[in-house]
Amino acid sequence: MKTRYTILLAAMAAIMSCTLEEKPYGFYSEDNFYKSEADAESAVLYIYDAITYIEYSRSIVFLGDMNTDELRTKGDAVQSNMDIDRWRVNNFRNNTTLGNFFKYSYITINRANAVIRKVGDSPISESFRNQCLGEAYFMRAYSYFCLARNFGRVPIHKDVVESLEDTQAPLAASLDELWDFIISDFETACDYLDYYEKPITGRSDLAAAQGFLAKAYLYIASAKANDVPYYRDMSFSVEDYYAKAAEWAALVVDNPLQTTYGFEEDLFDIYDVNMPDGPEHIFIMSMDRTGAEEGQFSKISQMYIPSVSGGTYYIKGKGGKLEPTLSGFGEYHTESEFFANAFEAGDKRKSDLICTNVYREDGSLLRAMADSDESYPFCRKYIDPEFVGVKTSTKPYLLRYSDVALIYAEAAGPTAKAYELVNYIRARAGLEALSAGLSVEDFRAAVFEEREAELAFEGNLCYDLRRLNRLHLVDYAAAQGFMPEDVVFYPIPSIETDLNPNI
Repeated sequence: MKTRYTILLAAMAAIMSCTLEEKPYGFYSEDNFYKSEADAESAVLYIYDAITYIEYSRSIVFLGDMNTDELRTKGDAVQSNMDIDRWRVNNFRNNTTLGNFFKYSYITINRANAVIRKVGDSPISESFRNQCLGEAYFMRAYSYFCLARNFGRVPIHKDVVESLEDTQAPLAASLDELWDFIISDFETACDYLDYYEKPITGRSDLAAAQGFLAKAYLYIASAKANDVPYYRDMSFSVEDYYAKAAEWAALVVDNPLQTTYGFEEDLFDIYDVNMPDGPEHIFIMSMDRTGAEEGQFSKISQMYIPSVSGGTYYIKGKGGKLEPTLSGFGEYHTESEFFANAFEAGDKRKSDLICTNVYREDGSLLRAMADSDESYPFCRKYIDPEFVGVKTSTKPYLLRYSDVALIYAEAAGPTAKAYELVNYIRARAGLEALSAGLSVEDFRAAVFEEREAELAFEGNLCYDLRRLNRLHLVDYAAAQGFMPEDVVFYPIPSIETDLNPNI
């Protein structure tokens, strides 16, 4: 595990020295920064490197799924993760998982700001400069997008942190200011980027920027439409923002010029770790079993897989073929009610992508995964049958084509194109088409249910519940009598408020 730092120390050290204990991939001094395209690309890769730190990558699930009724932690989970799972709000200010997510988001932002500042002076080609700028603006917007959904108003840093004073930026004046900044950065990224001819694992392109613009517009439009505290006071038109969400999503899912991304025909192929450049993967983390340290390789599969005695065992994959997998940590337990109720009868996303049995190599049953502390049906979206020791190539899915298709459908309402997209996803899962002639309200409700099934275990459910004003209804929050204002944002971690008197 890489050494933890506060934002203050990490940001200043990343710019002012080269003495970090963490390996500073892509670091260049003021004298030799961006003298070649290789230098510039290294700096861009350094931005992405920050989100592969395990303290950040694992928080995607803890903040996106674990705090809902989809997953629960194991009984002996670390305190910070159990507090998130069980909505122990009194412990949130000192929660290390929240603190790490906040910290690494700002490390990403600081690295992006360094590229934005420096690339303009670099003697590289215009096309390469535009690519670097586009990715930097995208990653800055992506980080603020993630911060806004979790913490609400946060400080906005538009330039590199180089001094103590630079770390003490005040909070954004309003949610409008923060979300306008996010949208502006994604739009700037669109101005610089183009579509890749084939998806590049771990990198963003025009479709990623367009998709996240759609996701941002939908998030705040639906939050205001559903009377979410703070969002209801924002100063935009809900219908205008729904229209913008549909417009940007259409550039990905209904655009003849966009031929890189599309639906994968088979569910198993989406999650095949050897196909990370498949058409579904608009933005995916870069982790590979050949990496030297965790973050370069992944242990994500072990978080979902229960601990089963005997080491290697087998699960059924595409065509019923047995695939080996390593025993896990049993950290992410599938909630029994979610397993029972979130999927329609015959849904392949349940029967094929959630394992209810594990087998020996000869195909004989080793264990039926009944729900208990030691055994439970587990997600198989993160399985690498070619694992090397504890190393796998499993990766978080940050934006899939199917997500953008469902964003378009929800934003546009029951249009012919929206029905076409949703019904493709349902047909791939073995389900019948949606009923024709649904009202806007009923159609959007159906799309939410589709998102819950399609994007399960991918770090989305909390944010969908939050923007639809339903997060306070999850079991642990409801049991404590929480209201919507109690769950709409996490508090900014105390380690940050202690360092910055302006927040």
